[in-house]
Amino acid sequence: MFKVIVPVFTAAAMLVACSAADSAGPTPIPGSLTYGGPARSKLTKSPPGSYVYNSFYNSSGQKVQETYILQPDRTLKLTRQEVVSDFVY
Repeated sequence: MFKVIVPVFTAAAMLVACSAADSAGPTPIPGSLTYGGPARSKLTKSPPGSYVYNSFYNSSGQKVQETYILQPDRTLKLTRQEVVSDFVY
C-alpha cells in the first residue's frame, strides 16, 4: 500500500507546484511593452480580448516574441514570452 501512496502524493505535489508557478505568467523584461509599469499608450480602437504581438531583441541579441491580451480596462496582460531562433537555415 505504501508503494502506491508515495508516488501518488509525489505526482500530486509536482502538479500543484507546476500550476502555481504558471499562474503568475511571464514577467516583463527590457524591451517588453509593459516593462517598468503599464504601457504608455492605451489601445482605444481595439476591442477587449484582442491579441497584441511584440518582438524585439534582448540584451543577449536573441529574438524575443511576446503575446499580450487587451484587458477590459485597456491595459495589456503579458501571456506569452518566448526566445526564438533568428537564424535562417
